[in-house]
Amino acid sequence: MTGRILRIELRRSAALGVALLLLVTGVPLLLTSTQFFAGRWMQLAVIARSILVVLLPLALAGGAWLGRRDARHRVGELFTSTARPRWHRTTVTASALAITVVAAYILVCLVAAGWVVPTAHYFPGATIVVAAVGVPALIAAGWLGMTAGRAVPRVITAPVVAVAGFALLGLVPELVAQPDPDLAAFRPEPSALLLIPVINELDGFQTIMPRVSALQTLWLVALAATGLLLLGTVRRRATALAVLPAVLGAAVAVPLLPIGGTRGAAVVDPAAIELVCDNAGPQVCVTRVHAELLPDVVGPARQALAMMAAKLPNAPVRAVQTQQVTYWARLDPRAAPAPHSADTIVFDTPSFDRLGRADLSGDYFLPSLLEAAWQQECAEQSIQGDEYRARIVAAAWLTGRPPAPTGWDPTEVERLVGAYQALVSLPEAEQRRRMAAAREAALACQGDGLVAVLPEGQP
Repeated sequence: MTGRILRIELRRSAALGVALLLLVTGVPLLLTSTQFFAGRWMQLAVIARSILVVLLPLALAGGAWLGRRDARHRVGELFTSTARPRWHRTTVTASALAITVVAAYILVCLVAAGWVVPTAHYFPGATIVVAAVGVPALIAAGWLGMTAGRAVPRVITAPVVAVAGFALLGLVPELVAQPDPDLAAFRPEPSALLLIPVINELDGFQTIMPRVSALQTLWLVALAATGLLLLGTVRRRATALAVLPAVLGAAVAVPLLPIGGTRGAAVVDPAAIELVCDNAGPQVCVTRVHAELLPDVVGPARQALAMMAAKLPNAPVRAVQTQQVTYWARLDPRAAPAPHSADTIVFDTPSFDRLGRADLSGDYFLPSLLEAAWQQECAEQSIQGDEYRARIVAAAWLTGRPPAPTGWDPTEVERLVGAYQALVSLPEAEQRRRMAAAREAALACQGDGLVAVLPEGQP
């Protein structure tokens, strides 16, 4: 009998409409931003968790609309007069909503996976765990929405809970995560912020600690249990007891969750940063998680190495993608990275296109490779304007052409061209000596030595 009622609920109730709403919202959100996850499984899990900031309020609103069904049709007294307990009837309806919202979430992820499978070379085991946290989150949102709709059976209830949910999920973390006034470090967010299942950003080399995913799941299951118990309660004492699972879940999870929000919950995945290399010529390596980029970057990387070998003494002989987590994803941005050797240039991860391949349009990649000859992964080093100008001039010296950066102020470009002309007016031996000395200074994290390539008085 229960199975028959459940099938009827799935066919005729608003649960199916809620699922369709999640589906038509979630799929476009993902497919309009495929460059952020194409070819990378963990990034797909992360973006699936990030769109919960929209899907959870919709699940809340859908649950609230479904929860006011009895009051809307004025059958509350009729059902109360029957022998069937309230919890029996509400559990079937809640189960139908849970099935549909979970199915919609899985379908959204499966559709997006079509942009990952063709180019992905690495599947982290934690991908499924990270993405699966969204399942109890959506169930909890739907059941809490049903509770709100039953408690306040008004048309306005659904939009109100949707707006409140979006404010909680989207605005509160942003306000809590404001950086320190000196902008040198982030203010560590309290551990309770991780009770919110939305992930804002995660570097491609990172994953979420399994402990964090387990604690978030525990809390969300407890919250869903509270929503279901509140939905079936009639008496005040039972209502008070229904809140107990959520309270206990938070009491267990919060002390065990790390501080720092997503940055505190993330760790580097050692397998993701393993190097995959092309040795058919000067060695060019990328990280395992970005192995699909190797065919795209090997040509420009070897071209840059050849240009360095032609003019620069003791030129580097290999090019390697950085294995360092980008600064905004670190809990402590001033943490000291491991320096690389002088025979290697370390380049940043290029931009991705919508299919997960390297987007090298705009001719930015080769100049960045040339500038990497005068770069080192230094600790607590902020790049000053003069040092950045010196790198551009040094890269232009390798090409033999004046610098012409796009989008720069004409006055700045004129200064760069003047610095380049002053450099190339020197005897060739002196040019090589200065550039070699500047490279040694840069590799030793001494920015002043690099700036010395600029003429005196250069602003």
